[in-house]
Amino acid sequence: MQKITPFLWFDKQAEEAVSFYTSIFKNSRIGAIVRYDEAGAKASGMPLGAVMTASFQLEGQDFVALNGGPVFNFTPAISFVVNCNTQDEIDYYWNKLSEGGRTDQCGWLQDKFGVSWQIVPVELPKLLNNGDARKSQKVMGALLKMTKLDLTVLRKAYNS
Repeated sequence: MQKITPFLWFDKQAEEAVSFYTSIFKNSRIGAIVRYDEAGAKASGMPLGAVMTASFQLEGQDFVALNGGPVFNFTPAISFVVNCNTQDEIDYYWNKLSEGGRTDQCGWLQDKFGVSWQIVPVELPKLLNNGDARKSQKVMGALLKMTKLDLTVLRKAYNS
C-alpha cells in the first residue's frame, strides 16, 4: 500500500470521473466501490446506494474518489503532472483530459470535473535547468507563449 493517496472530492460525479480517468491512462484499473448505506445516506444527504467512494489506480498511483456533495470545489492550487516522453504522448493526454474542460497557459488544463493537470515533456527540466542562463531564458520565453506544450518549439528555443 502506498503511504500517501490523493483523495478527490466530487459532488456526485465520482464514478463518472473514475471511468473517465481509467479510460485515458492505459495502465489503470478501478478498485473497490463503496456505496452509501442507510446511515451514510442519512448523514450525507446522498441517495441510498449511490457511490460513496471509488478507489482507482492510474499508472501505478492509487487514488480515491468521493461523492461528498457540493461542499468543496477543485482549484488549480493542486494539480497532477503527466510526464510525457514524446509529442504524441503530450497531444494524447492534452486532448483527452481537456475534452469538456478548459486549457490554460504552460501545459496546464482543467478537465471537465475541474481537476487540474499539467501535461509536460520529461525533458523540460533539462531544457530549463541546463546551466546556460541564455538557453534557459529562451526556453522559458517559448514556454510562456504556449498553452499545450510543443516539444519541437521548446527544443528549437533551446538550440537557438
